[in-house]
Amino acid sequence: MAFTPATACCNPSLPLAPRASSRGPATRAQALLCTPSTSAFHGLRAPAAPAPRWRRAAASTGIVCGKVTKGSVPPNFTLKDQNGKPVSLNKFKGKPVVVYFYPADETPGCTKQACAFRDSYEKFKKAGAEVIGISGDDTASHKAFAQKYRLPFTLLADEGNRVRKEWGVPGDLFGTLPGRQTYVLDKQGVVQYIYNNQFQPEKHIGETLKILQSL
Repeated sequence: MAFTPATACCNPSLPLAPRASSRGPATRAQALLCTPSTSAFHGLRAPAAPAPRWRRAAASTGIVCGKVTKGSVPPNFTLKDQNGKPVSLNKFKGKPVVVYFYPADETPGCTKQACAFRDSYEKFKKAGAEVIGISGDDTASHKAFAQKYRLPFTLLADEGNRVRKEWGVPGDLFGTLPGRQTYVLDKQGVVQYIYNNQFQPEKHIGETLKILQSL
């Protein structure tokens, strides 16, 4: 009595009649490896692990690159400083302003950058310039950060990253990390220089001082 492969599959106790083939063992093995799976699990994927909270928050900012450019006048903003007082950009018209956006308080790179601005603060004052740091941290975080490292300049809380988006600060690592970008504005509020360097935060200070000394 002959059985087809389909009948044999439904009746595993029945022997399969061997089929003649001209292919050798290696060829048959290759054919098996290349045959699409008929398993019920074929095509299913294991659920991906959720992204870290900081990455989800950064990716949700919808950052757009390049809205504020050299020679342009950036949009005004009003944000709270580390003491909870509202500060507007147009308050500083008539003097050069250094506005630097950084990812977050208390991170290694941002701490180095803030302390480098602190250590060179007298040079910025000599150039007649104000220094403003902006991140998405709240005022309480900024206050603790400023007190811990004795930061003499203004830190502004851009919760929700509204100003970051309005200025078009580009993100890093495919938008998963908030960008580190510094703007130098002249006395008329016009952008004279833009410097972006995520992984060498201390370079922002020397580069901006060079520009300020030439204004």
